[in-house]
Amino acid sequence: MGIVNIDDELHDQLRKACTVSHRSINAQAGFWIRIGMMCEMNPDRSFQELVAEELRSAGVQPPKLSGLRS
Repeated sequence: MGIVNIDDELHDQLRKACTVSHRSINAQAGFWIRIGMMCEMNPDRSFQELVAEELRSAGVQPPKLSGLRS
């Protein structure tokens, strides 16, 4: 494990985001880094597609949706 230096504004954004996502600052930074890498490696896929794939690979199964809107 190493230390990563980031500017104060990004650190402030991390601090704010982690309170919403219920992650630690380090976990939020790790999430953003992983998603950023995935986005760069898969520019044809959306954020939602990438997160859904990660959730499925972790064994998360979403509930069935009923009454879908058109």
